[in-house]
Amino acid sequence: MKHFCILLLLCVCSAWAETPDTPYLQHAQEGDSRAQFYLADTLFSAGEYQQAESWAEKSAAQGDADAMALLAQLKIQDPDAADYQQAKSLAEKAVERGSKIGNVTLARILVNTQAGTPDYPKAMQLLESASQDIESDSAVDAQMFIGLLYANGVGITQDDEKATFWFKRSSTLSRSGYAEYWAGMLFLNGDKGFITANKQRALQWLNLSCTEGNDTGCEMFEQISNGG
Repeated sequence: MKHFCILLLLCVCSAWAETPDTPYLQHAQEGDSRAQFYLADTLFSAGEYQQAESWAEKSAAQGDADAMALLAQLKIQDPDAADYQQAKSLAEKAVERGSKIGNVTLARILVNTQAGTPDYPKAMQLLESASQDIESDSAVDAQMFIGLLYANGVGITQDDEKATFWFKRSSTLSRSGYAEYWAGMLFLNGDKGFITANKQRALQWLNLSCTEGNDTGCEMFEQISNGG
């Protein structure tokens, strides 16, 4: 779930530069590739992209597939400096090595026009595969993204009923109304190469998030409705 939230440009303030203390740090410094990935992932979620990339590179160099997927995400996290071709190559390697995180990342790349001609069937195939492992965060992200594809209606016929179904599946694995909230925020802000900003669509999904009991969704719906 945390991976997809970064797509939505959620910036989290942190004190990593001053206090890089995590359960993974010592093992990462000792060369444990999995600890290096977890450390990179934690830094990524905290918005410490440069440090995250450094540790992800160390892990990926040892063959960690999820670290390769994380590197791919880092290559596209800044819309103004995104390198979709390099990100695609990294994500494809991650998928080949069995990373479900890689499935979601590659799907995101495949439907973004900045990466070239979109391939929606392949993206959907990757997402459906990742959505089945409900013990993993990748399933939360995959189900949310399938919902977004149906909600967006580009490359795939718009179907709000199917979008709602997938959003609810995703939110069931995370928090009530969570996927609907992020769908609303994506439509509010837009996502370069993928979703065009649409205030009415944003209100639609934020309202559903609120109805599902998500307080943040309610707050955003009220704020936008009042012209905020």
